[in-house]
Amino acid sequence: MRAIAEGLFTDETPARLVGGRNRETGRIVFPCPPGESHEPVALASEGTLWSYTVQRFRPKSPPYAGPDAFAPWIVAYVELAGEVIVEARLDAVAFDEVKIGMPLRFAPAPLDPAAADSVMIPAFVPAGATA
Repeated sequence: MRAIAEGLFTDETPARLVGGRNRETGRIVFPCPPGESHEPVALASEGTLWSYTVQRFRPKSPPYAGPDAFAPWIVAYVELAGEVIVEARLDAVAFDEVKIGMPLRFAPAPLDPAAADSVMIPAFVPAGATA
């Protein structure tokens, strides 16, 4: 799996996001900042939808050099209990079925689903859904 940025996902199967724990305060952030102030930590693979919006325009490039045939997607803010709230794409759910508080599972997804060599981005799906 080739992530859009180095160090975002663990190498395990299934993959998890990699956050950073501040060595002084213990506060967790995502992604893990470079340097000595934070240590990498694998984040929970399940969380709940904290908030969301619909991305209705193609993001700027770089780094999001996605498909030319842009289709709107859900940008989710997912609470990983006791850790951090992360921003990621929400897949496998219709716009009108999204509910705050719904349980979600981490499932990295290709930035461009039509491209065989697409980079992978952080994404979640409803718990129980197939990615």
